[in-house]
Amino acid sequence: MRTLRLVTTMAVAGLLAGGAAVVTATPASAATAVFSVTNNWGNGYQGQVTVTNDTSAPISSWRVEFDLPSSSTITQSWNAQQTTSGSHHTFANVSWNGNLAAGASTSFGFLVNGTGTPVNCTVNGAGCAGGPPPTTPPTTPPTTPPPTTGTPVERHGQLRVCGTTMCDRSGARVQLRGISSMWLNWETAPYAENLSALRWMRDNWNLQVIRAAMGVEPAGAYLSDPAKARAQVETIINNAVTAGVYVIVDWHAHEAQNNQSQAVAFFGDLARRYGNLPNVIWEPYNEPLQVSWTNVIKPYHQAVVSAIRAADPDNIIVLGTPTWSQDVDVAAASPVTGTNLMYTLHFYSCTHGSSLRAKGDAAIRAGLALFVTEWGASNADGGLDGRACLPEAQSWIDWMKANGISWTAWKLDVGTDTTNLLSPGAPVTGGWTNYLHGHAPFVVANMR
Repeated sequence: MRTLRLVTTMAVAGLLAGGAAVVTATPASAATAVFSVTNNWGNGYQGQVTVTNDTSAPISSWRVEFDLPSSSTITQSWNAQQTTSGSHHTFANVSWNGNLAAGASTSFGFLVNGTGTPVNCTVNGAGCAGGPPPTTPPTTPPTTPPPTTGTPVERHGQLRVCGTTMCDRSGARVQLRGISSMWLNWETAPYAENLSALRWMRDNWNLQVIRAAMGVEPAGAYLSDPAKARAQVETIINNAVTAGVYVIVDWHAHEAQNNQSQAVAFFGDLARRYGNLPNVIWEPYNEPLQVSWTNVIKPYHQAVVSAIRAADPDNIIVLGTPTWSQDVDVAAASPVTGTNLMYTLHFYSCTHGSSLRAKGDAAIRAGLALFVTEWGASNADGGLDGRACLPEAQSWIDWMKANGISWTAWKLDVGTDTTNLLSPGAPVTGGWTNYLHGHAPFVVANMR
């Protein structure tokens, strides 16, 4: 039997940061292992399990088993074959993640309804000794910390969905923070397409991700000038690769289902040419209107996801949700089938408050991973009145941090709107210390 290392991250529902409970299992030999729990379990929780082959030889399969109290049930699982016999639960590899090379890892997750700590854990038959939660955290971290130097992509590498959040190649949770371009067809200057500016934001703002908001439907956007729009997006992708940051390719539309064939062709082509890169995150639908999730938006997503996955099996795809990407709870009731899928939640803090966060909480409890690809400390119109609602925005920042939700703030452009990050005269190449406008100081402070 090959020795495996099991790292399990459990999170109390709705408390995905400071309230997270962590289980780590480190083999003492081929037959024994120990784990510790850093928090009490709440009523309902999610588990994310990473299995790592710590040997010098490959393994052909893995199996993780544990017991839960009889009052607890597993209501959902992903990336593993689950079988249950009474209170005993077994998770085994599926076809695509069973063979692990030396040092390789894979993950699976599950959603539990109930209370209690998993006990009698085994990994390929190696026993785990459990017990009550300790009063102090374990001295050994649950995952290998990412490097603290280098570009964001050098530090984190290939990203993946782990439970309801995002993890990097080492299994550590990642919260990306960055900014979105203006609608590329309406930007006042090519700020988002400038490599020097991107490097400056990376080094001075701690930007980790940039969103390329490619307008689709208006005059001058993709449908009327596809060559120009594609060139803008590809410039931003190539710059992101050079600068070592992540890039979101955003089909910035409100009625994308009316142009599904064009979206399928666009994302299928880019996935074939850029899907091998760890930098790219796909966003096939910016903000659907108040249309049916099950009958309109979900079938669109399924078509575009299939086109992407034909060439790119693993980069994250972020899916727009009904009512300007607010009804994530509706999407949670019937999620799209697939792996490494996240769901979009947009907010503007003068308009949206605790009731929208409650929708996000409901989606997280149901097992969805969220990504706030657009937000502003303004009214939902982007701040035409110039007003900023910073205390309300701080509540959102705190909520996103607590739940490990990545974000990109709206928008890299010059203008009078609250959400325009730059003031007149800002050079295209960066160096914007004295050119911050509107909610920009707040955004930059929270990126750092």
